[in-house]
Amino acid sequence: MIWPAHGSNPQYLFDALQISLPKKRIDFSANINPKGPPPILKEKWGELFSSVSDYPDPQGKKLRRKLAKKEKIAEEQILLGNGGAELIALIGRMLAGKRALIVQPAFSEYEESCRINGCTIEYHQLTSNEWALHIEDLAEKLPHTDALFLCNPCNPTGIYYSKSLLIKLMKECHRQETLLIIDEAFYDFLSEYESIVPFIKEYPNLLIIRSMTKMFAIPGLRLGYVMAAKPVIDQLESFQPHWSMNAIALQAGEWCLDSESYVEETIELINTERERLFDFYRQMKFIVSPSRINFYLLKDPFIRSQLPLFQFLITKGLIPRHTMNFPGLEGEWLRLAVKGPEENDQLMGAIEEWRNRP
Repeated sequence: MIWPAHGSNPQYLFDALQISLPKKRIDFSANINPKGPPPILKEKWGELFSSVSDYPDPQGKKLRRKLAKKEKIAEEQILLGNGGAELIALIGRMLAGKRALIVQPAFSEYEESCRINGCTIEYHQLTSNEWALHIEDLAEKLPHTDALFLCNPCNPTGIYYSKSLLIKLMKECHRQETLLIIDEAFYDFLSEYESIVPFIKEYPNLLIIRSMTKMFAIPGLRLGYVMAAKPVIDQLESFQPHWSMNAIALQAGEWCLDSESYVEETIELINTERERLFDFYRQMKFIVSPSRINFYLLKDPFIRSQLPLFQFLITKGLIPRHTMNFPGLEGEWLRLAVKGPEENDQLMGAIEEWRNRP
């Protein structure tokens, strides 16, 4: 069986399993804000229609200016992209033929993009259950590395590595002339996030990827950005297709950045629901990763492969994310998103049924 490489689009999963897609289902494989898009998008959606008949600003200057002001960096240090996936693809092109080291488990597109561009790829595998990042161990591999990929908060574990730890990593990568690529696609779900963006000015080898599709629940629009020193941005931009960004996504991005109360409400909801879920899992004798964001890894310790649990849940119309293509996990965990109270209640009901089955 060929497992789908990503969450969401559950029809491909059900096709692979050769079973019918249920009419009523909850997709726990997509790590999207359960509140849906900010209300301002629905309120002003009609205003976007007129923009479809004009070419978009190829530089996205208004959105870049707004992001630059928010992050306190120069506009020239930001590149907008058609979602994080396009930006990762551009980074892969920039690294063509070079040596990449990926801290695993991690988002699979880092490796896919590097392989397509002929990179030599190595893993720095973190130990399951702990997933601690030891800079000393990582530093031993850097002399043979052109670029290091780190997802923080980590997809799929949800673990957040502290600013103090990242500063040590920045210094070590700078000393060894290694490009440090940190993917912060889920940073805005963190109540305790500490920005590392100011370090772009100090470390020209630092590159930060951000996505706006997760927090603002707009994956259908595709919107993300990279922050780095101007020479890095210029190189990435040289690979980007013309008209990469559409006008609707650019305007939606501006409105999303103004939705501060929506972000605060989301963080509060996610924290409350995640802790409620984790308390339940402990009572049911399940193991969860120490996530700080809107998804987590789950394991029934009484079975090694989680495939039976996976199959049980999808028969209930509850769709987890498999981990078959995460190096170091290989199906021994499931990844689930934190949804709203009603959806989480249905999931807990199914888990309790699983645990109490004959």
